[in-house]
Amino acid sequence: MTNATELLGWTAATILLLTLCRQVYTQWRDRTSKGVSRWLFVGQCAASAGFILYSWLLKNWVFVITNSLILLTAVMGEIIFLRNQRGAGRKPRA
Repeated sequence: MTNATELLGWTAATILLLTLCRQVYTQWRDRTSKGVSRWLFVGQCAASAGFILYSWLLKNWVFVITNSLILLTAVMGEIIFLRNQRGAGRKPRA
């Protein structure tokens, strides 16, 4: 893989992670999960775990690291989602 190809991968990964982190931060800051489905984070966790394994088998470290960080944002998003649901006096939606 060329340096330009690696740079493209890392740049795209950074943009994606910044976007996801901003969404989770907004959800945390506003203390609301309005319009956010719990299944978003459940699905994101499952997909990220699969992509981590797939990327590891291919020895593609850009995507091993990126998907590991995406998995972390999904876990944080789920924790914040549950906190917001409790704070609103509701049971978490399935």
